[in-house]
Amino acid sequence: MTDYLFDTPKVQSIPVKGEAAEYPVHRIFCVGRNYAAHAAEMGVEVDREAPFYFTKSPQAVLASGSTLTYPPGTSNLHYEMELVMVIGKPAFRVSVDDAAEAIYAYGCGLDMTRRDLQQAGKDKRRPWDLGKDVEGSAVLSPLTTAGKVGQIGPQRIHLEVNGEIKQDARLSDMIHGVAEVIADLSKFYHLAPGDVIMTGTPAGVGPVVAGDKITGGIDGLDPIALTIGAPE
Repeated sequence: MTDYLFDTPKVQSIPVKGEAAEYPVHRIFCVGRNYAAHAAEMGVEVDREAPFYFTKSPQAVLASGSTLTYPPGTSNLHYEMELVMVIGKPAFRVSVDDAAEAIYAYGCGLDMTRRDLQQAGKDKRRPWDLGKDVEGSAVLSPLTTAGKVGQIGPQRIHLEVNGEIKQDARLSDMIHGVAEVIADLSKFYHLAPGDVIMTGTPAGVGPVVAGDKITGGIDGLDPIALTIGAPE
């Protein structure tokens, strides 16, 4: 048995409806600009040829229903409502036709973003890490296994802040569907159980402040909720 100099990080996990065991999180991949209207509101063009990605660490995971302390270093914290899918079997260089077989379950997610720091990275052609890989910024609802969800496409995806609708779209609005994302990502990584993929956000993103309550949902999945706490 190996001894370590300090305690290792806790394994982050997501509850699965109908299962006693939880889904452990290994890696988090996020798809950027996967809805045309969101890309337009960000003032950028869509790459329809292939998706692009950024990552979050497992320590970014926060359970739905939690309170997120307003993160340090920002004055412009944004919400982004997303469909989340998790991998249930290894996938490497899989075809689009076979990619869906790798999906174990789906859930709702919030990609909480320090927008000012993300924009600063864009302006200087630097990585987005300070804007995106933030403690508590991957808020995840309980998962529903893929067989209980059915075909992804017609489901409504929506988000409210203090009860006011801010995002409202359909999953069919995604530029790159779930199978296309897995097939493309599997060209670059050996996808495996424990891998979480956040599939991008519709238009309507915006800032929140301490005291705000975020709610959201996708048809057929457990809803998501988050309260924004005061900064430290």
